[in-house]
Amino acid sequence: MQFKHSGVKQCAAFGLAEIKFADGDDPDTKMTFKGYGSVFNNIDSYGDVIDPGAFKKSLRDARSTGNWPAMLMQHGGWAISADDLTPIGVWTELEEDEKGLRVTGKLAETQRALEAYGLLKMSPRPALNGLSIGFYAKKFTVGTKPDEPRRRLHEIDLVEISLVTFPANPKARIGSVKSAGGLGIRDAERALREAGFSSNEAKAILAKGFGTIDHREGDDHRRLDDAVARAIAALN
Repeated sequence: MQFKHSGVKQCAAFGLAEIKFADGDDPDTKMTFKGYGSVFNNIDSYGDVIDPGAFKKSLRDARSTGNWPAMLMQHGGWAISADDLTPIGVWTELEEDEKGLRVTGKLAETQRALEAYGLLKMSPRPALNGLSIGFYAKKFTVGTKPDEPRRRLHEIDLVEISLVTFPANPKARIGSVKSAGGLGIRDAERALREAGFSSNEAKAILAKGFGTIDHREGDDHRRLDDAVARAIAALN
């Protein structure tokens, strides 16, 4: 049997919307990360399944009004304090693809956001890599058989997406985080070329290290040191 949202808020302890835990994937700029806030056709720990297309209306409304879902930490600490509900950044891209809700976020340079960034960048593994959505279920079908999901969600009103420790949907996680310098392999190659290396030398250095080139007299060592530092940061 299919239901539509009746106007009554459906909540799961947060007080604003249902809470789903998931986890997140690839970055472009400083303090930026990418991932999946939700994965389609996968039964989560609440017994729900989200259908492809469930986010389309909500995302279309966000783009037209400018009121995007908030980025919170641990769903705002369940609204225990006003500080907990302060966003830690913004979502810069929200798209549905064949896998699920693909997100790109940029963290703010605030204490809580910097703490989150530090946890995301820890090695040998991130201490935090979960994403979770808070939403209203607008249209859904309730399962009637033991082998069916509790609900199949057809349309969702997305309220917020949080960085979380424990996701309900283990297939939705943060995949990559941009380093503080916002650098990549191409940035490293560019830095080396700006320091005076040829394109072939820069590529060889990135592939095999600085031992692949000969020392040249008259190099600008300050620029070279800077290029080396930026290349190492990019490779890290």
